[in-house]
Amino acid sequence: MSKEEFFDVAVIGSGPGGYVAAIKAAQKGKNVVLIEKEFLGGTCLNCGCIPTKTLIANAQMLEKLSKASSFGIHIASMTFDYKKMKERKDGIVKNIRKSLEGLLKSNGITILMGAAKFTSPNTLKVVGESSCVIRADAIIIATGSTTLDIKAFPCDHKTILNSTSILEMSELPKSLTIIGGGYIGCEFASLYAELGVKVTIVEALDKIISAQGPSLSKFLTQTFQKKGIQIKTGITVTKVNTGANGATITLSDGSSLESDKVLVSIGRKLVTEGLDLQKAGIAPNDKGMIEVNEKMQTSVPGIYAIGDVTGKAMLAHVASHQGIVAAVNATGGEALMHYHAIPAVIFTSPEIAMVGMTLEEAEKRQLPAKVGMFPFQALGKAQATGDIEGFAQVVVSPTTGEILGAQVIGHDASSLIGQMALAIQNELTLECITETIHAHPTMSEGWLEAALIAQETPIHFPPKLKKSR
Repeated sequence: MSKEEFFDVAVIGSGPGGYVAAIKAAQKGKNVVLIEKEFLGGTCLNCGCIPTKTLIANAQMLEKLSKASSFGIHIASMTFDYKKMKERKDGIVKNIRKSLEGLLKSNGITILMGAAKFTSPNTLKVVGESSCVIRADAIIIATGSTTLDIKAFPCDHKTILNSTSILEMSELPKSLTIIGGGYIGCEFASLYAELGVKVTIVEALDKIISAQGPSLSKFLTQTFQKKGIQIKTGITVTKVNTGANGATITLSDGSSLESDKVLVSIGRKLVTEGLDLQKAGIAPNDKGMIEVNEKMQTSVPGIYAIGDVTGKAMLAHVASHQGIVAAVNATGGEALMHYHAIPAVIFTSPEIAMVGMTLEEAEKRQLPAKVGMFPFQALGKAQATGDIEGFAQVVVSPTTGEILGAQVIGHDASSLIGQMALAIQNELTLECITETIHAHPTMSEGWLEAALIAQETPIHFPPKLKKSR
């Protein structure tokens, strides 16, 4: 490549937002360059969604095999090799990364490996394996986020780990303390507890996964406690001392914990430092967030931002959709971003998924709402497969019947939530669910039954007893 090159669209960052934006822009017939300073696929592919879910799949297989005797299948002895589990994870990441590179090249996208920074609103300087100057009509910022370090006990990536370095362990610790009971911390807690590690969660708030509402938090807390996971809420970590035998964690009430390893999982920070955004005329806030409108446009014409740096919803699939919206607008089209029907999944055991509003969120907005909840234990398919743990729940307007939100906890929740995301996105009502024929026997019947309960016309659940006059 020559010293200076021109492109119609330049995308900074190749995560699930950036590479999708690049492909969409290329589909519009534009000359596109994708700039990545580390690994193709970003955090999601390399140290987030894919590697963690691969390890979780290993643990799920182990859990299923541990219950084989209840299916009449007898396994004389069962062991596992965590080093091979990690090697499987690494191999899957490597294969997907290679496939992604091929996909990008098949769309005619130029890939540059290096760090990009603005020198003007339409010019980027790239330094690294591919050093050059890029001029572009439109630039899409998709630099994502990274792990957040705590000054009081910074990660040494040996004893005190973050969500990236913990994935590089080749041997399991006997004990693990997780600082932070959000969805990332709970996923790791579920994973390592299933592999026989003694897990303790320390959460500053009064409940784990508090953002997902009290019903899901309560259910997961009870499930975790049954699995032997110790949960300490309403308390903070003040100090972590490391030594040859692990770590001593001092808590705000003066008590302490001993643990082989510590995982710090208290959030992520946005990556905009080093972009020289001021030279483009963009001023992010003190957390690095870039303000955008519903077209994903920044305050500077021709510059767009997508993914975590927008501060909207730090989810890979949101970044991908924002990437499509940004690319359409950057190539002369018209597209708008909507956030009212974003599905979210927590890959614990059991899985948790949600979309739209919880009952508590509806009440805070002073929206009349009621809930229909159906336990999986009452489903024939759940009984047949042994997946009776959990429930499906819909939040609806009692006046219009519109579906405001849905939550599900249990087997395959990550797939089940798609039906309700479609319903909420298209403002469907309870009748749209109850009048749709659901295949039997399936787990998706849980939505039909929950909707019938919300209508107070349950079929496979006892009716509420009417009060005698």
